[in-house]
Amino acid sequence: MPSLMHLQATDKIALICDALLEDGAVIVEGLLGPELLAQLNGEFDPLLEAADPAHKHLNPVLDLFFGDRTRHVTGLAGKSHSFAEKVMLHPIYSGLCERVLSPNCADYILNLAHLMDRGSGAQQQFLHRDEDVWVHMPAQRPELEIASIIAMVDFTRDNGATVVGPGSHRWPRERQPEDGELAYAEMPAGSAVIYLGSTIHAGGTNMRDDFWRRGIHMSFCLGWLRTEENNLLAIPPALAGRLSPRAQQLLGYGVHDAIEDMGGYLGMVDMRDPGELLREGTLK
Repeated sequence: MPSLMHLQATDKIALICDALLEDGAVIVEGLLGPELLAQLNGEFDPLLEAADPAHKHLNPVLDLFFGDRTRHVTGLAGKSHSFAEKVMLHPIYSGLCERVLSPNCADYILNLAHLMDRGSGAQQQFLHRDEDVWVHMPAQRPELEIASIIAMVDFTRDNGATVVGPGSHRWPRERQPEDGELAYAEMPAGSAVIYLGSTIHAGGTNMRDDFWRRGIHMSFCLGWLRTEENNLLAIPPALAGRLSPRAQQLLGYGVHDAIEDMGGYLGMVDMRDPGELLREGTLK
């Protein structure tokens, strides 16, 4: 059975990026320190208590994909200032996005940020590539997305650690992995498995009794793509106005300015940068 490389958050970003591009996924331990981990879990506890694992999704396919044993909290940047400023802006993510995504866009943006709590009996998701949400993109394309699952508790094979196909980002689209080609992202709390949008993976089966496997699903994409989560509605101006300018940009409160590349602007409001309007207080 293959395994994923384990690196430390203190390792050089070039080393982490090399492992990500080689295997399509890498585990980074120590991404969240103990204090931040405890703070975030304390903020998330009441949100998850109010979440319904049998919540109906956008369509029956998503209902089947997530099942009825997964609690979701969406729009995390609007629910936790610590998440927005310390996790979404973590230098490891910005360093990887600069290397992998920025060569093909003027700026990258947050695609989504969800808390997913998978309870006892949650079945393995079907294997998938996250980038398939943009299924109409041509086959010959750059990397569209960097995604991750951040372990808010210890991840083990028994409690549903993420299943990953190392190297699958280089496979033909129709190829599916054999059982012996899958690795389990077992890692201590505060770690993250970071993977390319083109890498095959799935949430694993939680076989533990009375245990919720809590993780943050966060991803970034090329700034000219439509995002999975509508961040401008999920984190409206009243909430986004409390965040730093860079956090606002990642949420879509900014323009994709490709003028230097002989392109144009995307995302204007009244022919202006929405981030400037937000900070002026004129964007409500």
